[in-house]
Amino acid sequence: MFNIIDDVILLALREDLGTGDITAESTIDSKATLTATFVAKSNGVIAGIDTVKRVLEILDSNLVFEPFLIRGDVVKYNDKIATVAGNAVNILTAERTCLNFMQRASGIATLTAKYVSAVSHTKARIVDTRKTAPGLRVLDKFAVYAGGGDNHRFSLSDGVLIKDNHILAAGSITEAVKRAKRYAPHTVKIEVECETIEQVKESLYAGADIIMLDNMTTEIMSECVKMCEHRAMTEASGGITLDNVAEVAETGVDLISIGSLTHSVVAMDISLDF
Repeated sequence: MFNIIDDVILLALREDLGTGDITAESTIDSKATLTATFVAKSNGVIAGIDTVKRVLEILDSNLVFEPFLIRGDVVKYNDKIATVAGNAVNILTAERTCLNFMQRASGIATLTAKYVSAVSHTKARIVDTRKTAPGLRVLDKFAVYAGGGDNHRFSLSDGVLIKDNHILAAGSITEAVKRAKRYAPHTVKIEVECETIEQVKESLYAGADIIMLDNMTTEIMSECVKMCEHRAMTEASGGITLDNVAEVAETGVDLISIGSLTHSVVAMDISLDF
């Protein structure tokens, strides 16, 4: 896992540094030192602190990073998040990469926390999807977890999720599930995406472990949840927003998957003050 994160960080640093930070290197004494503070400029939930720590370690192992918070902590405007002390050139060189990671992760965590709060009176759990920024999936999903959400599949190898195109290619839900049961290890659960009550019935009869209720009205969803009780877990998906997530959760579904947690990130406002 840490090798994956290091790879992402090295790519980000390589992308931002090019052949070097000519501004910092040309204007600041190479031996100058300073202390800088990461400061929240809006309310939210902090994430990405561990990633920032690793960025600084990779760039300059002599930099001293001191976090005041841990991922998942709630912050208000002007709260101090962490300090970094050491070589001035290297801190300025790392600034944008550190902020990019922390701002994105905190934006994801903050939105996730809002969804989790909205359904807290129900049993439903908020989960993410694979709609993440290419190369940033591990970090994006860590951020969802920091916000109180749960993770869906990290990759295609983590579980069987039979969607409409798989059903069309296999010929039917029944045939697709039968093939999946024959191919997949017994430890892997099989989920089927359904858009109608008839598809839910067929999926249950075929032996699916999880039923995804895709783009259904809450009335139909409630009926499907009752049908699936004690037979399969249920997951709501499609068109879910902060305005309707509570109503969806109240149908009794076990999971609510939301792509916008990671595919439409609004970065949290964070600055590095010297």
